[in-house]
Amino acid sequence: MLSNQEQLKYSRQIILDKIGNQGQIALRNAKVLILGVGGLGNPASLYLAAAGVGTLYIADGDYIELSNLPRQILFSEDNINENKADVAAEKLQQQFPDVTIEAIDEMFDEELSDYYLPQVDLVLDCSDNIQTRYLINQACVQHKVPLIVGAATGFDGQQLTIDPRDETSACYHCLFPASEKAPTDNCQTIGIIGPVLAMIAGMQSLQAIKLLTGNKVQLNQLNLLDGLANQWQQFTMKKQKSCTVCGSN
Repeated sequence: MLSNQEQLKYSRQIILDKIGNQGQIALRNAKVLILGVGGLGNPASLYLAAAGVGTLYIADGDYIELSNLPRQILFSEDNINENKADVAAEKLQQQFPDVTIEAIDEMFDEELSDYYLPQVDLVLDCSDNIQTRYLINQACVQHKVPLIVGAATGFDGQQLTIDPRDETSACYHCLFPASEKAPTDNCQTIGIIGPVLAMIAGMQSLQAIKLLTGNKVQLNQLNLLDGLANQWQQFTMKKQKSCTVCGSN
C-alpha cells in the first residue's frame, strides 16, 4: 500500500493507466545501479529518485573537475576534487530522503559486478569508456539483469536497451564486437553539449521506469539522436549467434 503522502507526491504518475498504484509500488521496491555519475548519471539519478525508485546504487571512482560543471548539474565549484559518487549520493539524499542511496566511490570492476548485480533489478550504463561498457554488458548478460546503455558526444547521442532475460535480446557486444574497432571517442576528445546528455539520460530513465513498472520496452532497437537536426532515428539490430557474450544464451 502507498501512504497518503506517497499518493499525493506521485499523483501525476499514479493517474497514468500504465503506472497506477501497483506501478508506483514497484518503483518503490526497485533497486537500480547507475554506473557513472557524469553527464548522463547526474540527470538520470535525479529522474529516477524523483520518480520514487526506492534504492539507488551510484558508482563512480572519478573526481569532480571544473570542466564537469556545465553538464553535471548536481555539482558545484565547492565540490571540485571530491568523489562524484559521494557528492551525488549526499545531494540526492538531501533532496529525496525517502530514497535509499548508496555511493560506490571506486571504479567498477568484475568483483563489484558480481557483488551488486544479484541485488539490483536493472543497470543504467552512464559510463564514458569502452572498457567499462564491455565489462558491465558481460556482467549483466551473465547475471540476467536488464541493462540500459546511453552515450553522447558532440551534438549526438545513442541509447540501447538490453534484457538478457529475453533470449532474443541482443547485447552491446553484438553491436560493437570487442574484436572490431568500437567507438572510443568521448567528451574529452570531441566535446559535448549538456542538453544532449539530458535527452539521452531522460530516455534511459524512461526506459527504466517502463521496465520496472512492467510496461513494454523495445529491445534490439538502437536509438540515435542528432541534436543539430532535432531528429531521432531507430535502427533494428539482431542478436548475433556468434557473439561471445550472449550468443549461447
